[in-house]
Amino acid sequence: MAAGIAGTAVMSAFQQFVEMPVTGREASYAPADLAERILPIHPQTQQGRERLNWGTHMALGTLWGSAYGVTTHVGLRGVKAFAVVFPAVYTGDVLLNTVLGLYKPGTWTTQEWAVDLTNKAVQAAATGILNDYFFNRDQEVLPAE
Repeated sequence: MAAGIAGTAVMSAFQQFVEMPVTGREASYAPADLAERILPIHPQTQQGRERLNWGTHMALGTLWGSAYGVTTHVGLRGVKAFAVVFPAVYTGDVLLNTVLGLYKPGTWTTQEWAVDLTNKAVQAAATGILNDYFFNRDQEVLPAE
């Protein structure tokens, strides 16, 4: 879970300093929208909404870390773990938000898909690298075959 939070911080830095300046995209409040949809939390101020957004963003990042914990438990690391974690967690994220009426992926442009996939791939890769480095140092990251 710690690797997931750290990976989310890496993704946030990537968004802020690379992706958003290149694409011109404004900050997203998708995590806050999700929290408000499923929890009885409705901030009354912009500052409260921003805190909810960051808190939910980081909490969701723990899911990526938890997924890597499962792959570590079954012996997957490196690229193999990424190949399992990324599609599973990303698909779950898109499906959940779509079912809740928060995402409409059928209307997304190619650029919107590319931005979403890239940001979440950065998050997943950073989480996996941190998980392997900090929690699996004594084991090969890419086992010999």
